Amino acid sequence: MTNIVINGVGTIGKRVAEAVKKQEDMTLYALSDVAPNPELRTVKENFLNDTRLLASTESAVDDLQEGGLEVDGVLEEHIDEIDLIVDATPSGIDEKNKENIYEPNDVKAIFQGGSDKSIADVSFNADANYEDALGEDYVRVVSCNTTSLCRTLYELDDSFGVNEANVNLVRRGGDPKEDSRGPINSIIPVTDVPSHHGPDVQEVMPEIDITTLAVKVPTTLAHVHMVTTEIEDDATEEDVKRVFEKSTRISLESAEEGFSSTAKITEKMRDMHRERNDMNEVAVWEETITVEGKKVYWIHMTHQESIVVPETIDAIRAMLEMEEDKLASIGKTNEALGI
Repeated sequence: MTNIVINGVGTIGKRVAEAVKKQEDMTLYALSDVAPNPELRTVKENFLNDTRLLASTESAVDDLQEGGLEVDGVLEEHIDEIDLIVDATPSGIDEKNKENIYEPNDVKAIFQGGSDKSIADVSFNADANYEDALGEDYVRVVSCNTTSLCRTLYELDDSFGVNEANVNLVRRGGDPKEDSRGPINSIIPVTDVPSHHGPDVQEVMPEIDITTLAVKVPTTLAHVHMVTTEIEDDATEEDVKRVFEKSTRISLESAEEGFSSTAKITEKMRDMHRERNDMNEVAVWEETITVEGKKVYWIHMTHQESIVVPETIDAIRAMLEMEEDKLASIGKTNEALGI
């Protein structure tokens, strides 16, 4: 069994930690953090109550203990027992961790989509470039928005070839817990053109000619993408639907059946008793799939808190060469997470 540590227990870190614990071929060795934040307290009192807690740095030991948490030493003291660290700390902190902890101790690490692309040689999506991460020491799992674009564009490109993609993103203002973030009564355009999502897709799929525009809106539930592509081969709307349907991490949702908004799809996740109401799949509204000549259009929903979790599990297997075949890894991850 491989020993995995999650460094940084926030929105992504806590989800990845629980996902690791559900895998039959890996062990959640420890959580690691610097402060007794509410999420760390809660998971340590519940689902992860039997998982050891390490201080990410020597100076964090007192802060964690004074916060009432039992600490089983400092991360570096356990480094010889650790096969890989998933770093879910904020951007900037992750770079310091790589420089001060991971590189000096020769331990593999995964970083999240908020990291600068320079932090790792490989930006990762399980469908599109699993093989690129095999045996790598450092990998960046791309952001929630980029993950959803890579999944859908990969399936389309693999079946019909994609010459060009233009995407308009409607981004949520913050996660549900982030009550200090906005906007309120406002829509904020991302004035960088393209937004970072297009270049991030090209880090994974360099052959895709993609441009992205984005705005931020006052909601917390999800992002929505409006996608226009130009394909090489002929396809019908039914062809595109079949291509999306065969992917286990793309879900076709029907507005006509009542799932006509991000709120209603989130309610579906609640009714399915999904943990935390999470949706690991990309939700494509099937009625929006439209083909006009070589143009293919669709609209999809991205649940920002959970979509990268299965990708992170697959990245662990690739980096540690636990599975050389992407479909084998995806299958194991999906089964363990109920996807």
